Amino acid sequence: MEKTSLTIKSKELTEIYEIKDGIPYFKVYLAGQWIGGDEWQDVVSPIDLNVIAKFPKLNWNQMDNTIDHIYRKGRWSIRDTPGEKRLEIYKRMASLIDKFKEDFINALMINNGKTRSASEGEVKASIERLQRADLDVKETRGDYVPGDWSSETLETEAIVRKEPVGVVLSIVPFNYPLFDTVNKIVYTTVIGNAIIIKPPSSTPIPILMLAKVMELAGFPRDAFAILTVPGREMNKVVGDKRIQAISLTGSTETGEEVIRNAGIKQFIMELGGGDPAIVLSDADLGWAAQRIANGIISYTGQRCDSVKLVIVEEEVYDTLKDLLVKELMKSVKVGDPRDPSTTVGPVIDTKTADEWEKAIKDAVEKGGKVLFGGKRIGPTYIEPALIEAPRETLKEMYLYNKEVFASVALLIKVKNIDEAIEISNNRRYGLDAAIFGKDINKIRKLQRFLEVGAIYINDYPRHGIGYFPFGGRKDSGIGREGIGYTIQYVTAYKSIVYNYKGKGIWEYL
Repeated sequence: MEKTSLTIKSKELTEIYEIKDGIPYFKVYLAGQWIGGDEWQDVVSPIDLNVIAKFPKLNWNQMDNTIDHIYRKGRWSIRDTPGEKRLEIYKRMASLIDKFKEDFINALMINNGKTRSASEGEVKASIERLQRADLDVKETRGDYVPGDWSSETLETEAIVRKEPVGVVLSIVPFNYPLFDTVNKIVYTTVIGNAIIIKPPSSTPIPILMLAKVMELAGFPRDAFAILTVPGREMNKVVGDKRIQAISLTGSTETGEEVIRNAGIKQFIMELGGGDPAIVLSDADLGWAAQRIANGIISYTGQRCDSVKLVIVEEEVYDTLKDLLVKELMKSVKVGDPRDPSTTVGPVIDTKTADEWEKAIKDAVEKGGKVLFGGKRIGPTYIEPALIEAPRETLKEMYLYNKEVFASVALLIKVKNIDEAIEISNNRRYGLDAAIFGKDINKIRKLQRFLEVGAIYINDYPRHGIGYFPFGGRKDSGIGREGIGYTIQYVTAYKSIVYNYKGKGIWEYL
């Protein structure tokens, strides 16, 4: 394959960068203006570690001025834009993304290392999320509270409003830069909040392109900004009192750091995961093997909802093991994501591959047996791994205690579902789980006792556009993301009480 380089063909999107020495230098959008930088950060493609672009590294004065402008003016610009017009803006954004679809697909392949099919899927999901913003609208409504249910409030009544909190900081992960940003934009701004977006330093390009789409679609110019600064330098921003809520998708460790520095704010956080898939003795084993394999290898395991534990009842363990290995052998082709036949592209950087290697070595040292894969093919290329893990040392393994953000899963034999529940619940994470089987009594018991935010019956976990709400328990997050379910985390309730005492409106018995 040829050396990676970024090519953008849509004329409107070429306005946000300049070519210097063959490399695009992107501008960043700050509440109404596109600016270049005095200091630049590299964008490296995981395909071959080639520098494909540069983008500005902002200083505190630039960020402070931007936050101040949005706080003083932008949060009112978006709030004073009627709701129906906000929906029209989302529809125009969806149309523009569709118009520039090939450029967005190419950016996700080159910047993220996603296969073409995965990149197409992310673009499609982003368009659909914008088109279905109307489903969020019903959750912007408040309540009417009559006063005649207490002697203290007779002859009064109240309305309870849901109002935007003002300015929301959205911290976006590297793995779904386009969709996750679109999702945060919709649920944050549909009720009238301004939004500040902190893109991932490794995959900022799709978000910078999206900022141009927002501008072209008529989004209030001073109601949004993109802050390009390394995460380690964000503490001052997250603690800023002008920011009233923080939406974060990322690791548990990042979430903990943000909470420590943020102060009193509202939070919506989807954090670490790595999900268990539990296979019951009456499951359709062929189907289970195929779906679990997809859950392990999808986007090279760089998903919070990636399958990381496969827990199987002993009656069908050997059969499922053989089927799963065969399914992985059939499904896995590691290579350049621009090759249409590739099913597993690179991980995002060498550090991720290093941790993956370390985790596999640790599992083997603790009695694990590699059943499939586990080989590092290049600096960022790995062969998805399936490791048989003995019960005796399972809980000592790095892979059990830490979410490793790459394709690897532990295969574990259990005598019954009580053991499966204990293995799942003893982890610090509680994002999702999958159950494969038919026995409704076993499934119902698992539903009751598994400490997770979502359970998928006879399928692998996948959050999609958020039509069904998702989010974690324990160290996997705060709150829920999903159409209509996230509004409450970026709104404030305001009770307005009307006193009509002595006005003759009510004549109570």
